[in-house]
Amino acid sequence: MVDDPRTPPTGLPVRVGGAVGDDLERPSSARVYDFLLGGTSHGEVDRGLGRDLIDAEPLVVPIVRENRSFLRRAVTLLAREGIDQFLDLGSGIPTMGNTHEVARRVRPDARVAYVDVDPVAVAHGELLLGHTDGVSVSQADLRRPAEILDAPAVTAVLDLARPVGLLLFSVLQHVPDTDEAHTVVDEYLSRLVPGSALAVSHLSADDPRVDAAALRRVSHAYPRGPVTPRSAAELARIVAGVELVDPGLVFAAQWRPEPPRPGSPNGEPCCGHRAAVGFVRAR
Repeated sequence: MVDDPRTPPTGLPVRVGGAVGDDLERPSSARVYDFLLGGTSHGEVDRGLGRDLIDAEPLVVPIVRENRSFLRRAVTLLAREGIDQFLDLGSGIPTMGNTHEVARRVRPDARVAYVDVDPVAVAHGELLLGHTDGVSVSQADLRRPAEILDAPAVTAVLDLARPVGLLLFSVLQHVPDTDEAHTVVDEYLSRLVPGSALAVSHLSADDPRVDAAALRRVSHAYPRGPVTPRSAAELARIVAGVELVDPGLVFAAQWRPEPPRPGSPNGEPCCGHRAAVGFVRAR
């Protein structure tokens, strides 16, 4: 990772075969996220919006890094609890430390179906992961659960007759209607067998440390519209279909934090996302 996302990375902007040219000329949430994480799979238009987000809310970089840390902790927990297959929706660009790498540290045979709506992110993921056993990458809109769960790229990797870890990391804020977000999550859960799990992180609308309104204003530049931060009450409704594990729905940095690593800088854990993990119990 680079230390300062304001500095352009040394890698070239992503140019992948089969991607529609227009998609490279508009900012993508997946590629802006990669930029904020310090990756290299993005173009100048993504860096421009990323810098605008940093100017609007300087905490945005620690926010996305804490979200990635939550992914690591949540997937590790689920793997330790016996989950060995994952559906990662809104997965973005599968750079270092993504779901299959984390899960396979615990379960070497873990299987992952990555799904994202951004064709450039998907094409890049296919280049990176196309020959990885037990992993698929496909393009689809997460608001179409039946289409995704029945897609050949998903059914080739996941057995829905067995427990699945449903992952929605920092993506439901791109579904603007709260009723729709709640309905979509419930539809996925209705297709998953008991013992399956849900892991969610979501930009908070009521974290006093973060100017969520500024992030929403700047994110109007996304072709699919701005992000929709949500309150703790709204998020509680979205995860109501599972039995949450301790500590419940909390800020991501409060969800089973790791002890500080030797030599790591001390400081307040960051902010911005609320997060939760829960299991589908017998109906």
